[in-house]
Amino acid sequence: MEVDSVSEPQLSRASESSRKQRDGTEFIGGYGKKTGDSDLLFIEGQLPEKEDRIATDVSPVRQLELCIENLETQLEQHGKEMNDVLQLTLYLAEMDAYERVNDAYEQYFDETYPARTTVGVCELLGGAAVTVDAVIAIE
Repeated sequence: MEVDSVSEPQLSRASESSRKQRDGTEFIGGYGKKTGDSDLLFIEGQLPEKEDRIATDVSPVRQLELCIENLETQLEQHGKEMNDVLQLTLYLAEMDAYERVNDAYEQYFDETYPARTTVGVCELLGGAAVTVDAVIAIE
């Protein structure tokens, strides 16, 4: 599975407070799209996208930085910031890069880190080495 470019601008991958289907990612698959009323915001599948393509030609650390930059953009659109993140799931296709990626990750938070799960995977969409999902407090 190799996808090097994304033709459409990055879609909003954040939940909305309604029980309707929302636009999903361009990739094919059974990804959850149903949302509901909640005091939480769910942001899924932040890939290392830059200039309408998945940056597979950079290190996992740089890919994490791009994922976090994209997450920060999504947060700003909802009036939130990184300190509002309650939980983050980090998907990592190169577990050998864990320590380097973890060191870079720590730079994005002040004294308190959100709950985090790191999942080692065989492959990610578009050949990415890293992607993140986040749960954010609205109130």
